[in-house]
Amino acid sequence: MTGHIYRTIDVPVTGGALRVGVWDPETPELDADGADSHAASVLLVHGVTASHLAWPFIVEGLPGVRVIAPDLRGRGRSNEVDGPAGLAAHAADLAAVLDELGIERIVVVGHSMGAFVAVAFAYLYPERVTRLVLVDGGLPLDVPAGLDPDELVSRILGPTAARLSMRFADVGEYRDFWREHPAFHTDWTPELERYIAYDLVPDGDLLRPATSYRTTVEDTIDMNTGTMLPAALAGLRHPTLLITVARGLMNEPPGLYAPEHLARLLDARPGIEHVRIADRNHYTIVMSRAGADAVAPLILRELAAAAA
Repeated sequence: MTGHIYRTIDVPVTGGALRVGVWDPETPELDADGADSHAASVLLVHGVTASHLAWPFIVEGLPGVRVIAPDLRGRGRSNEVDGPAGLAAHAADLAAVLDELGIERIVVVGHSMGAFVAVAFAYLYPERVTRLVLVDGGLPLDVPAGLDPDELVSRILGPTAARLSMRFADVGEYRDFWREHPAFHTDWTPELERYIAYDLVPDGDLLRPATSYRTTVEDTIDMNTGTMLPAALAGLRHPTLLITVARGLMNEPPGLYAPEHLARLLDARPGIEHVRIADRNHYTIVMSRAGADAVAPLILRELAAAAA
């Protein structure tokens, strides 16, 4: 399989600099003059408490494709970017990343919260997007109305939100914490260990998860009660593929999108293509080799359609 050369760049955005992972193909696609055309590029947008290191298995499945994946503001090495979050802020950051790399239009893939960001980006910057791939996110979640911010975050994220307030003595302690996570009992890998180590930043004499709880609350409220998502979905004009899984954040059925709720969503949006993956959970649909084996070919299909 064709490999990639990994590097990171820092992109100026409102409030600071966004860390961006770039995987350049070792054998890039060339244009008629023999120059690197970067025609096959994809923008990957991670989930609510993740980072760009959630994507290595997907990258492996995209030979010859340049992969661009930022740490969203408030996460990873973008955790010190100042200012408000929300879907519009993340969309503006994605536009800045494409500007920095000289990319006009691109296929955008979002996972979890990243799928909501992708939908907002396509709405606010329609000329920058060719096609959308939404992985277990991007359509409204089935949550009760009237919850206060902390209840909303707890209802949707559960232990994922609680982890953000925890402190750890070292990387080994944090790795042991993740070892107990039911989502990864059968999918523990060196790639996951690198992701876990990257997720820690200093907090006095201890370490904490890089993701800002404040930013997580702002994003979760905007995704679920704000006006951006309804407007963006109403204005959705790009070819869109939705991939869902049958198990959730704690490897529990029925996942983020229960069948009845999902059916209502898709009935209201018949233009969205849907693929259901039965044997993966919300994490391992992208953060495992088996998940990538299901998702990467679909991304390659969308890249081919965009090129055509």
